[in-house]
Amino acid sequence: MQPDLQGLELTKGEIRHLSAISVNAIFNPPTLQKFVWEIIKTFGVIGLLAISSLLLGYFFPRDLLLIVAVHTTAAGWLLFQDIKKIVISKKSQNFIKLLDDVKQFNSVIKAIDINDQIEAAGNPGVRIQDREKVIEALKLTREDLCRALKTERILRENEHFIQINPQLFANNLTALTALQVSDLASDRGRLLNEALKIAVGVQAEMRQLQDKHSNS
Repeated sequence: MQPDLQGLELTKGEIRHLSAISVNAIFNPPTLQKFVWEIIKTFGVIGLLAISSLLLGYFFPRDLLLIVAVHTTAAGWLLFQDIKKIVISKKSQNFIKLLDDVKQFNSVIKAIDINDQIEAAGNPGVRIQDREKVIEALKLTREDLCRALKTERILRENEHFIQINPQLFANNLTALTALQVSDLASDRGRLLNEALKIAVGVQAEMRQLQDKHSNS
């Protein structure tokens, strides 16, 4: 990865630091199908724990109570984690939308990195025009994303206070909750257009390389 791209991606650790929510702690997207599938998998694991408990109890009857207690605790913990994940997902709709923005942002960086590698492999025709401007736009959008994640966290963690004191936020709340739309739209639009151009260029170059390989 070129030096000007290094450190631009928003990592899972950084997202957790900014939002206080782990990416792995939510379902994205938070659909009923995902909820049901996760519960089914959990009950499958609980079934295996039950079988394990029976087998161990058969071979170690003196420790039956301990075995049952340990397996029951493990099963309860798994079920609790699933319920917790569902609840967090339901309460964090704005955060999940921001994750989609982060995913698109990181995809642009990945596309540029792939393009750089193809160029470095001896294909100067795919060179990105106005690269410095593109990188600067990425930096600005990264700042917007970080600010949006921080703002979403403040709103989420103070949701109850805001709900019982709406008059205090009448002038600003709508603008704040729409942050990911209003503040990111212009930069993200430019970047996605740039990413599309890059992706098309990469695909075209790859097709040319494949055609050359098949004809040789």
